[in-house]
Amino acid sequence: MSAILRELLRVSEKAANIARACRQQEALFQLLIEEKKEGEKNKKFAVDFKTLADVLVQEVIKQNMENKFPGLGKKIWGEESNEFTNDLGEKIILRLCPTEEETVELLSKVLSGNKLASEALAKVVHQDVIFTDPALDSVEINIPQDILGIWVDPIDSTYQYIRGSADIKSNQGIFPSGLQCVTILIGVYDLHTGVPLMGVINQPFVSQDLNTLRWKGQCYWGLSYLGTNIHSLQLPDSERKSRDTRSQVTEDTNSEAECSHRFSAVISTSEKDTVKAALSRVCGERMFPAAGAGYKSLCVVQGLVDIYIFSEDTTFKWDSCAAHAILRALGGGMVDLRQCLQRSSETALDWPQLVYHVENEGAAGVDRWANKGGLIAYRSRKQLETFLSLLIPNLAPGDTCT
Repeated sequence: MSAILRELLRVSEKAANIARACRQQEALFQLLIEEKKEGEKNKKFAVDFKTLADVLVQEVIKQNMENKFPGLGKKIWGEESNEFTNDLGEKIILRLCPTEEETVELLSKVLSGNKLASEALAKVVHQDVIFTDPALDSVEINIPQDILGIWVDPIDSTYQYIRGSADIKSNQGIFPSGLQCVTILIGVYDLHTGVPLMGVINQPFVSQDLNTLRWKGQCYWGLSYLGTNIHSLQLPDSERKSRDTRSQVTEDTNSEAECSHRFSAVISTSEKDTVKAALSRVCGERMFPAAGAGYKSLCVVQGLVDIYIFSEDTTFKWDSCAAHAILRALGGGMVDLRQCLQRSSETALDWPQLVYHVENEGAAGVDRWANKGGLIAYRSRKQLETFLSLLIPNLAPGDTCT
């Protein structure tokens, strides 16, 4: 069902256009930033925000997929509630209307009668987008539509999006904060097994034209189904051989050296000190703090780091599903950190991959879909095993309990 993946690429770019429009037209962006209702709050932040862009993006993805693949829209879930309260205290359910004029009318209610802003937003929402990847055109994979569920995080790293910092410098290609950390995440999984099958990560703010101040983005995707693995990160043969050679040299050097600082990791700015201390003994100075769960996962996808590790329970299925699918296509994955640490080294069982179809028992609100045991994202199984063999001796029992 590569037609679904092609459409997801297109709608992700449409979503990126909305995100860019809301940031580039400051009057639009300042109009509506609402604090989330109690049941939707992410406890990691003292104040969590819902933006109009968030909800618009989510609804555009839902409606476009439903139009192209009837029935699929009902199986798309995300972080955002589409209910707004305007200045008059009116509650409005935001949905994408069939025509631009109707969307203007609905947005005007949300924006308390601001016609100019409503028209600007409706225009972007209804603008057609042509976006594809030639690598997908040569592949035709048949995945039954009725087994598919979709997790969407319309704008991951909302805080960075709201702050809008455009002048943050990267550290070895990794941005600790800023608009580059904002991502649109769409992950497709098997409703019966919870296994991630397709993923799209759209990074709307990659580079800014200093003359026009307009941003350009980048899109990454992957598909892993019944032994077929394709992704957007295929390298030319010459580059692949060069990278393989460099990798081999690094491995040989590291195996001879007593120092274990062969790994690089991206971590949350809120990671526990005990975990950071253990990681520093494995990674040395190659430990990079960064904002946004989606962006940190993307750093692993891009090969900027070997590992993304997070010990707390404040990432969710919509944060991890897209990157997990791409990493599977690359030969990696995303596992439950706590279960990895509890796993006996004698067991031959597979590593505990995150799954996406079962909610956490006894939890309420967004916590039903939290990754309760934390996570590790990685590009190869061998890398994961070696990393854990170095990390575990440096962790005291209970260091990662959430």
